[in-house]
Parts: sequence; structure tokens; C-alpha cells
Amino acid sequence: MKILVVDDDKEIAQLLEIYIKNEGYTPLAAYNGEDALSMMRTNSDIGLIILDIMMPGMSGIDVISEIRKDSQVPVIFLSAKTEDMDKIQGLSSGADDYVTKPFNPLEMMARIHSLLRRSSNNVTKSAPDIIDIDGLQINKESHEVTTESGNKIQLTAIEFGILHLLASHPNRVFSADEIFERVWKQESIISAKTVMVHMSHLRDKIEEATDGKDIIQTVWGVGYKVEG
Repeated sequence: MKILVVDDDKEIAQLLEIYIKNEGYTPLAAYNGEDALSMMRTNSDIGLIILDIMMPGMSGIDVISEIRKDSQVPVIFLSAKTEDMDKIQGLSSGADDYVTKPFNPLEMMARIHSLLRRSSNNVTKSAPDIIDIDGLQINKESHEVTTESGNKIQLTAIEFGILHLLASHPNRVFSADEIFERVWKQESIISAKTVMVHMSHLRDKIEEATDGKDIIQTVWGVGYKVEG
């Protein structure tokens, strides 16, 4: 699998390339947004992107906006901005995770493994695990969500993980912390904010595809659920 590192700081990019290669992946590097998009067009097998936010020319926000037009490849933002609002803005733009500089390369690799598990390790050799919730068919094997009219809803790996978790346990309320620990498989001090951002994107996509159906319910002060 190829992992694309996009950062105008060549030392950071080269450091990440070393760790990525040591983990058995094939690293690619781009030092600006334009080259990153060009690599995306010529390498259809890129499985994950590490994307710096603050770059000359196209920013990371600009790059992910272009990527999300036709791809749900997992993206980890890398940024020197450490405030919660900066992280929320980054996640709101379509990123799956957010790592601040300076960072521990081992932590970065752990986050990469977590995201790749979410996006590729749900395939089984048994019959497809299909859940039907209020007209939505959620297929764990193919990672597809289909409406009653046959339209597919394009979800990121994290968004699919959240929906599948809730749909697998109808009527059970999950707190934001529980959702984060089960879907991201890690702990974080900003888990509630992170889940809130991804939940908002997930709801918007479902409502747009189903003419406004409110599939995911908020239980105020407790968490989220879907009704069976």
C-alpha cells in the first residue's frame, strides 16, 4: 500500500518516509499541494494521506477540498496549530484525524494503523454482514451504505465506522468517548469534539441522500443512538 506524505518541510517528509517504509508500506512524498493532487491522479492505489495544513500555494484545506470531490481516502492532517478550534476546523474540512507538530513518529504510525484498520480490515470470508436501519442498508463487507432507492452514500472510513457501530446496537446510547474508543481505537482528550464533527458530516450525508431522514438521534447529555 502507498502512503502519501505532503509537507513543504522536506525533513519532516523524509522522516515520515523512513517510518512508513519500516512498517512495510510504500511512501510517496509531495512538497506542495499541486504535486500532491497530481500524485493522486497518477497513483490510484494510495491508501492514506498525511497532509500538512500550512503550505505555500495550496493549503492543506484546499487540497483536501479537491480530494473529497471524488475520494474518501483516509487523511491525517499534520499542523503546528494546536488550538481546539483549529483541530475542529481541520476535521470539519474532511480529515479523519489531526496530529500536531512536533509529533512522535511512533504515535503517527499508531494513528495510521488505526485508520487503515477502519478502512480495510472489515472484510470477512463469511456472508456479508448487512444491517437494515430505516431503509438504509449497511454492508460491513463492502463498506457500502445504500438507500431504499438504490443510491450509495459515500462515507469515509470513520463515518462508516460510526454508523455501523450505532446500527449494530439499535436503541443503545453511546457516549462520544465510547464511540471514539471503539471507532478510532485510541484515547484522546478532544474525543467529544472530534466525534461531534464527524457525526455532523455523517448526518448531513444521510439526510441529503434520504430527503431529510433523521437516522441518528441525539440523547442530550448522554450521547447518540439509532432506533431499531
